[in-house]
Amino acid sequence: MLVHALVREDGTVSTGELYGVADLLGMSDQQVRLCIKRLVAEGRFTHEGRGRKAVLYATEDTVRALAPHPGFLRHAFRQDAGLAPWDGVWHLAAFALPETERAARDTLRDTLVHLGGAPLQGGLYVSANPWEPYVEEAADHLGVRDALTLLTTSDLRRGEHHTPAGLSRALWPHDEIAARYHRLAAVARPRLARLTATEPLEPAAALTLAVELAAELGRAMDPDPLLPPELLPAPWPGREARALVARCWEALAVRTETTREDPPVLFRAYAQVAREAVDGVRERAQADGSAAARSSARAAASGVPSSAL
Repeated sequence: MLVHALVREDGTVSTGELYGVADLLGMSDQQVRLCIKRLVAEGRFTHEGRGRKAVLYATEDTVRALAPHPGFLRHAFRQDAGLAPWDGVWHLAAFALPETERAARDTLRDTLVHLGGAPLQGGLYVSANPWEPYVEEAADHLGVRDALTLLTTSDLRRGEHHTPAGLSRALWPHDEIAARYHRLAAVARPRLARLTATEPLEPAAALTLAVELAAELGRAMDPDPLLPPELLPAPWPGREARALVARCWEALAVRTETTREDPPVLFRAYAQVAREAVDGVRERAQADGSAAARSSARAAASGVPSSAL
């Protein structure tokens, strides 16, 4: 992940930068050398130069695979800001594949779980989000589209659970998901303090903070089904943790702009999502403020105290 996180816009990785960040993360030079050797042997990077003056070049396939996909993070921020309310629709996917296609069956199952699906019973999975394009893409890639059935419903029951909140608690491990976000917040707070402090921060140190945040964010979000707020207990720790991370990315973006550094591709994408998240929250606050002002104005006109509305 460290090597991938430091890929620049032109597909290069400076090994001097790589060794510097690895050292701050407590990794040995030997670990870095072995990692580079393996990545080159696997054909994922080419290599020019020696030691800390060398440059790694990501191959075309690697660049394509590393292209950031911030869509899920963007959706999470929209949920946090109240801009993506749940429509009450459950999305289901069912499939049946014989033992001769076990590999495809296992891969499709893992994909559905990765997309936030929960198993209802053998071969039947449910999501609270519209996942059909992603599920169909996976089935097409595996060549099993004919074995896939997709459907939606607003009336889902499983055993004694029939309310949306009850189904959510029964199908997804809320406590485990929340614990990962508590950890993410604990990691983000001190790093935000460092990023917003007036003291200068060396480029390698800033990159180290960014890598640590990216790793912890991935640990929290990869297994998160991104359930709508309506299906989660309140307050939900994911909202606070992501807000802290957004502020970190924003601070990182300010620092790289100030120092005229070329940030890695991954962090550039995250910074853009962070800006969108902050702007969305501001727009929501302004909209709520305008609504409150209109309410107060109507109350004043009618002689009704605004506190009674």
